[in-house]
Amino acid sequence: MAYATNKIRTFIIDNFLFGDDTRLQETTSFLEEGIIDSTGVLELVNFLEEEFGLIITDEELIPENLDSIERVEAFLERKRHHADLENEGPAVLRIGA
Repeated sequence: MAYATNKIRTFIIDNFLFGDDTRLQETTSFLEEGIIDSTGVLELVNFLEEEFGLIITDEELIPENLDSIERVEAFLERKRHHADLENEGPAVLRIGA
């Protein structure tokens, strides 16, 4: 998932931190640190849907899924695993493509 981590990190740095990554760690809370607000969450969701070819439901819009690089990466992995189980084959997510 290094590809996904790098894509997410780059998106956050470029769109919310304006190139300054000094305070961004894998576990940094986007909300607690004021990096992303509610509008920013929607931008992040749009990015994830477009970049990784997935659909994020309203029920999935929770901090446990989207509040740090680490949590987003784990969420993507769960989505991929769930898609694998439903399709009985590789997920449709474009991670690493």
